[in-house]
Amino acid sequence: QVQVVESGGGLVQPGESLRLSCAASGSILSIYTMEWYRQAPGKQRELVAASPSGTAPNYADFAKGRFTISRDNAKNTVYLQMNSLKPEDTAVYYCSAVISTPRTSVVRYWGQGTQVTVSS
Repeated sequence: QVQVVESGGGLVQPGESLRLSCAASGSILSIYTMEWYRQAPGKQRELVAASPSGTAPNYADFAKGRFTISRDNAKNTVYLQMNSLKPEDTAVYYCSAVISTPRTSVVRYWGQGTQVTVSS
């Protein structure tokens, strides 16, 4: 059994920063990628940033220059540092990880989501 759990959301003012964390736990053999998505009300879920194992991270255009994804492989944890936040960044942010376990092949797991609200 694998769990993916996010934390760190909240309410901030425009221009402020927030750091999200996401930890994967359970019987993990390999983590192939850890990613952040977001979904605003009435919109489709979209990729924010991805951190594939062994390769450079990549970002959505709206995240470039403001958001930074990083991983602590020893802790199976991924972070999303968000700076210069804008009201349009308001969304539920989801962590996703592609993982293999002793009992399964490659499976994508999702966290429960954490709300980020940017408002004055």
